[in-house]
Amino acid sequence: MKIALFSDIHANLPALEACLKSIEQQKPEAIYCLGDLVGYNIWPNEVINEIRKRGIPTIAGNYDQGIGLTSDECGCAYKTEPEKEMGKVSISYTNASVNTDERQYLRTLPSHIRVEFQLNNDKLNLLLVHGSPRKINEYLFEDRDEKSMIRIMEQADSDIMCFGHTHKPYHRVFADGEKRYRHAINIGSVGKPKDSDPRGCYVLLHIHENSSILYPESIQVEFVRFEYDVEKAAKAVEESPLPNEYADMLRRGY
Repeated sequence: MKIALFSDIHANLPALEACLKSIEQQKPEAIYCLGDLVGYNIWPNEVINEIRKRGIPTIAGNYDQGIGLTSDECGCAYKTEPEKEMGKVSISYTNASVNTDERQYLRTLPSHIRVEFQLNNDKLNLLLVHGSPRKINEYLFEDRDEKSMIRIMEQADSDIMCFGHTHKPYHRVFADGEKRYRHAINIGSVGKPKDSDPRGCYVLLHIHENSSILYPESIQVEFVRFEYDVEKAAKAVEESPLPNEYADMLRRGY
């Protein structure tokens, strides 16, 4: 089975359109979205409705949760005062832009999706979250301590955990001492990459009839980078009340 997973579109319609076009060419058996449809750009309603139109199973991101509740807090970990001020402008603009029906949709999104495979003599549990199983806006960066990651996955009964939120893709495999392996996969960002590559990113997860928790190589993870009209998205920011810094971030991928 080939499963396409994408996340963190952040109201970037040109990026989402290019992502979905690329995914269609891959012909996956299943597609999931891991949230943060809105924020930081001018197309929140269009992005929401593109996801809804296609019937893509989607979980809530922290930004979706904030907008769904008409909150002035997105759960974003801004570190500096300028970042905080920019963030206030973004969530205010997004709250003013999102329509009632689209807001109701965001409010009803689930916090996670769990898929259980019974392929051989062992179960294979796939867990989809936005930040972490513990908290919607917890950052699981690549340098997270191995013991901490294993504990998080054990507590969530997850063999393959896919998540976004940091906008930085990676795949780590852990041997947890029980002769079994767990996979932590950050699927990156479609519309606001932060790994110095302005191209969008999504993941193809390959699960085969012989995939098992006992053999780490029996599960393949493919990161797909795709080009999109970055300049269109950046200029849309610059022509809106949103801070121009968000346009620079798109151009530079940070």
